[in-house]
Amino acid sequence: MGLFSRTPRIDAAGAAELIAARTAVVVDVRQNGEYKRGHIQGAVHIPLAQLSSRMNKLPAGKTIVTVCASGHRSAAAARTLTRAGHEVLNLRGGMSAWTRAGLPLSADGGRRR
Repeated sequence: MGLFSRTPRIDAAGAAELIAARTAVVVDVRQNGEYKRGHIQGAVHIPLAQLSSRMNKLPAGKTIVTVCASGHRSAAAARTLTRAGHEVLNLRGGMSAWTRAGLPLSADGGRRR
């Protein structure tokens, strides 16, 4: 994969389908405060700066959907995970697209909003 190669992307509805089917795991690479304000139910929170040291905690055999606020940081995360051998899709538009699509969020403490 080249330096500027694009990782395949998925829209919010498609990501929601994969999550519901339990064939994908969401990796949220935003900072702690961003994540606590609202995230996708069941997302694994690994801030981008910690991804390289914590990616070994991710489940094998599932597609990884990377997400951040807008899709830029998660694109970098997707490239890192792809180089490590994972099948990865980047959520196009990030959490902004997820909320625009009216999909549910969980806030810190497990409350859905």
